[in-house]
Amino acid sequence: MAKRSWQVKLACVWGGELISVLTSSILQMGFIWHITLSTNSASMLSLASLAGFLPLAAFGTFAGVIVDRMPIKRVLIGADLFIAAVSALVAAVSATGALPVWVVIVALFFRAIGSAFHTPAFQTLTPLVAPPEHLTRLAGVSQAVQSGGYILGTAVAAVIYPLWGLTAMIALDVLGALLATVAVMVARLDVGGAQAAGEAEAAGPVGISSRVRALLQETAAGYRVLRSYRGLFALLWCGFVFTLVFSPISALFPLMTIDHFGGTTADAATAEIVFSVGMIAGSALLASTGGFKNRALTVVAATALYGAATLVAGLLGPNGYVAFLAMSFLMGVSSPFYSGPQTALMQEKVPPEYLGRVFGLYGAIMSWALPIGLAVSSLFADGVGATLWFAGAGAAMLLLALATWAIPCIRTIETDSERAAD
Repeated sequence: MAKRSWQVKLACVWGGELISVLTSSILQMGFIWHITLSTNSASMLSLASLAGFLPLAAFGTFAGVIVDRMPIKRVLIGADLFIAAVSALVAAVSATGALPVWVVIVALFFRAIGSAFHTPAFQTLTPLVAPPEHLTRLAGVSQAVQSGGYILGTAVAAVIYPLWGLTAMIALDVLGALLATVAVMVARLDVGGAQAAGEAEAAGPVGISSRVRALLQETAAGYRVLRSYRGLFALLWCGFVFTLVFSPISALFPLMTIDHFGGTTADAATAEIVFSVGMIAGSALLASTGGFKNRALTVVAATALYGAATLVAGLLGPNGYVAFLAMSFLMGVSSPFYSGPQTALMQEKVPPEYLGRVFGLYGAIMSWALPIGLAVSSLFADGVGATLWFAGAGAAMLLLALATWAIPCIRTIETDSERAAD
């Protein structure tokens, strides 16, 4: 039988991923609305977001290295089936009666463990399957799959939740994960893990302590390479601060809509959709213009735009829902201009043999900022209020933009001749 083309393989996997993202988005919104309507508490929303991000921070540091040592097909299928099993258990609890909020939070935690391995595996797949000259175009397609699935899922959730409730959403998520698993099997992937397998045969059997030591050494090597690039390293920690401020905002979005503006779950879904549409618009604009010639300036400008939009959103009165949608759109537009140039800078400056570890470490450090920021908001958000939190976060982002541009090695990041130590 003829070997499947890379186009067919990616079409199978991405088709399953679109369904999985769609059903996961439906359930994610269902969980958020269940917590919001059950507790009306900013602290509980922050705690739920914390449960969803903490595993990414805990496992993200090493997940990239582990994914490199296993076949991609096995990682993708294992992660999807694990997430499906978690959702099935929640469905069983929900079918017996009222679903406790603590069960939802625990489910979010374990689902995130599966995502910690699924995400780097999915990101690693494309360059292993497709020719290098197609990677830039395919990255756009991948982002469209993710954003499109999220937007459609959020819209569908607004219809399903009031009609059939959370149990139907959970059942759909289980079905979506199973279909994604089937799609990976149909694709017949045969990539990933080969290099690690060869090294294992050459080295012979090794103990657990040796494997852990090798894992730590590879992670440490990635950190040393990242640290040797002063501009990128400084930009990383500015991004850490940005994420500290940003993470509570994402958790408080539905509370702003439902509590402050007196909206419905449909209104909350609309705000999320508008944000995602802004992200797609920002991605298209970045692809066509490339942003400023100095990509660090593009990152700083995106930080300032996000901060200004967040500040205005926090100052709106109870009748300002339409203006809130406009600010949500601007937040979404700024997001690709913040993350895209940083990714391009790392791809350009970091040697290819270190890119996987550097990207994994970069993502893990960002993930650690998420639970820290959410933990702080869970302590103070209820007392301060969602609107004041938005306003304060927006002002902090504007100050961060100024502080970032004041760092010399960030301003000169395009002309730095720094190189990684051997």
